[in-house]
Amino acid sequence: MAATPGRTGPAAAPLRQEAERLSGPLPALQVAAERVAATVAQGLHGRRRTGQGEAFWQFRPYESGDRLQQIDWRQSAKSDRLYVREQEWEAAQSVWLWCDPSASMNWTSDARQLPTKQGRANLLAMALACLLLKAGERVALLDSPRPPATGRAALSRLCQELEQRQASAGPATAADLPHDPRVPRYARLLLFGDFLKVDDQVHDHLRRYSENGIRGQLVQVLDPAELAFPYQGRIRFRGLEGEPSWLVNRSESLRSDYLHALEQQRARLTDAARSLGWGYSLHSTGSSAEQQLLTLYQGLSDGPAAGGL
Repeated sequence: MAATPGRTGPAAAPLRQEAERLSGPLPALQVAAERVAATVAQGLHGRRRTGQGEAFWQFRPYESGDRLQQIDWRQSAKSDRLYVREQEWEAAQSVWLWCDPSASMNWTSDARQLPTKQGRANLLAMALACLLLKAGERVALLDSPRPPATGRAALSRLCQELEQRQASAGPATAADLPHDPRVPRYARLLLFGDFLKVDDQVHDHLRRYSENGIRGQLVQVLDPAELAFPYQGRIRFRGLEGEPSWLVNRSESLRSDYLHALEQQRARLTDAARSLGWGYSLHSTGSSAEQQLLTLYQGLSDGPAAGGL
């Protein structure tokens, strides 16, 4: 639920809002992501990798940035396209990203000062992708037809695909958690969303991944107003995902119960993640994107992490 002082919809914080100001050739999301990534890149060490395996995983089309030595010429000779042969270790050493497309994510309590939750989730995901790609990792979007890729060109494709996906998102709800059976064993997965409706589903969704050796991180992105419930007096709360509106005469009377319910919900998310070897962190759109990015990147090297705002 959202209070009427906030704004929702594409006009609140479009992903390309900064493009007019920057006048550069790159999309606004990519520019912002690279800027955030550059802030935390100094002093970071490369991610620890496991040794290379020899088991075949899949053939995939050759993409810009792939080494010529990766091309499987026998497979490529069967068609008019070049194909790359991927070993199992290459699939495992990949990071998959997902940003919740729910309508509730496209909201901010202060359009002049704060990004939408969607905008911040996208920024964190792409800034993390930027760091990982620079470190030689393979990165992909969950539920995307594209396989994990590496190289600078991959960041442009990831940003473009994420923007297009958000622009064409249907009436998804926050209860919809992703499951992509293509994610290989021992890969890493990061899910960005507000997770306000997934209490009953989150453990089962994560279990399906963890049973396949996949570890990851839940990143709950919330607006400062959702964390503090600062409302007073007569307020009409509007449902962002089909819920009916709700007029409250003394909204401050709801604060205590609301904050208690939010604390319990966060505890359930944390417990579900930790019980399966995953990490959980909470991020406020009013706090530093750089600090959260540092926490996530380090968590990929050090194991499950639980972070603050």
